[in-house]
Amino acid sequence: MIGHLQGIGMTKLKTGFAALLAISAFTIAQLAAAADVTGTWIMAVQTNAGSGSPTFVLVQKGDALSGSYKGQLGEAQVTGTVKGDDVTIEYTVDGQAGSLAVKYSGKTDGKTMSGKVSLGQLGEGTFTGTKQ
Repeated sequence: MIGHLQGIGMTKLKTGFAALLAISAFTIAQLAAAADVTGTWIMAVQTNAGSGSPTFVLVQKGDALSGSYKGQLGEAQVTGTVKGDDVTIEYTVDGQAGSLAVKYSGKTDGKTMSGKVSLGQLGEGTFTGTKQ
């Protein structure tokens, strides 16, 4: 009988330890995935259409991004997502030639970001950004 009780105690201990490990792994994964990009960003953009250094003011709530863009293309409201270290920022600007959809896609650590920018019919390029 005592051996049986010790076996039950060891099973509970193992189950408790496994649960603790699972919770720890989940917490670490959440911390690693928590790149917060809320703030003002200065981007350095290089494209075939030219270069520029627009300013983004971003607000992150969970995975969702909102905010504003101000640069050579004018001003616009932005939307986007942050999933882990992947970031996407999108906006549309209206000009004399019509509207232009712009999309930034890259990686971030919460302090810097870099990747590719698509300027619709104007082509593509690259960007790097620094949080102010």
